[in-house]
Order: sequence, then structure tokens, then C-alpha cells
Amino acid sequence: MGRQMTEMLKGTLEGIVLAILSARPAYGYEITARLREMGFSDIAEGTVYALLIRIEQRGLVDVEKHPSEKGPPRKVYSLNAQGQEYLEDFWGTWSFLAERLEQLRKGE
Repeated sequence: MGRQMTEMLKGTLEGIVLAILSARPAYGYEITARLREMGFSDIAEGTVYALLIRIEQRGLVDVEKHPSEKGPPRKVYSLNAQGQEYLEDFWGTWSFLAERLEQLRKGE
């Protein structure tokens, strides 16, 4: 992944992860696997876990511990009402930016 992609992803990864959680609750590795399925193959698990800690601290997700067959319990993240509101704002901002960028690309 190039530097430009990495920098752009930093600003949007939070919204992407919240969008994944809006579909269903998931734990960190599941989120990372979903990102990789979507083509974000260079995202490190550590990046996702650090982001999950931040969105938990900001109150955007609820966390439940579920027993794991191997090792300690897994933290399962689910989007709460505050996170849903944040995600809606994210999509509004994304739409605004995407429209303006498309106008610039087309030379309007």
C-alpha cells in the first residue's frame, strides 16, 4: 500500500470499522479479516486493536466478553446509539467529500 493510501486510510478507518460493526457485532480478528476480504490487506491487526480501544473509550461501541476456546475471553464489539449517530455523520461527510472530489476530477 502506498503512502498516499495509508494517509487517506488513517482518516477513514474509524468509519470503515464502525460500518462493519453496524452489520453485526464482531471481535478484533473478525474485523481485521473482514477488512482483508475487502482488499485492505496491508492493515495490521495492531492498528485495528488500537482503533477499537479508541472507539471504546469514546463510547461509540459496547463491549461484551465472550469465552474463547483458546486463551482469554474475546472482546466482542457492537455499535451503540452514539456510534450509530457518529457513523451517520461519517457517511454524510463522506458523501460531501466524494461529490466535491468527483467534481474536481471532472474539471467542474
